[in-house]
Amino acid sequence: MQILIQVITTSKESLRQKITSDAKLETFNFMVSEHKRNHRDNGWAKIHSTLPDRRGAINVHWDPKSKILLCRVVNRGAAKPNLIVGDFIHYLFARYRAKIQAINILPR
Repeated sequence: MQILIQVITTSKESLRQKITSDAKLETFNFMVSEHKRNHRDNGWAKIHSTLPDRRGAINVHWDPKSKILLCRVVNRGAAKPNLIVGDFIHYLFARYRAKIQAINILPR
């Protein structure tokens, strides 16, 4: 199952880059497993939860023109994505609440 999370922001800077370089990411039980073109505005990153009962990955992409962070939550098998989605939304509001205008969650 895949879930798309759209985070509409007021930030001119890449929210993806802020997330991948956030020193407090580990305190929210997440880690960046890989990223590409970190120096460019429209790069991508893959984030995993460090908690044992959270399966799947969050693929994060920043669109600088629309100021939207696109996050695809991907998991396999019988794993339920609700835990990792909830943890990620909690992290976004805890760290970037002032920059967020709206969050849309779309099952795919």
